[in-house]
Amino acid sequence: MTAYWISVYKEIVDEAKVAAYAELAGPALREAGGTYLARGLPEETYESGERTRTVLIEFESVEAARAAHDSSAYQEALAALDGGAVRDMRIVPGVQ
Repeated sequence: MTAYWISVYKEIVDEAKVAAYAELAGPALREAGGTYLARGLPEETYESGERTRTVLIEFESVEAARAAHDSSAYQEALAALDGGAVRDMRIVPGVQ
């Protein structure tokens, strides 16, 4: 069953660190089987919506998304981020 990696950037503290993270994270997550489906600021928000950067990545399974997160390549990306953003990141299983 597919899974979705969802990251919401609540606050960007250091743009340079976020850029360094993105340069490493993109290739690491694609190599681990992730497909970027959406990335950027919302075009519209409703209810309690916030204009925060959001990233949506599809994986073949929750296990694949976890493995991507735990990979050495992605851990290197997280080290580059080094507090440059406050994020809410989650992995959500797809619907059958």
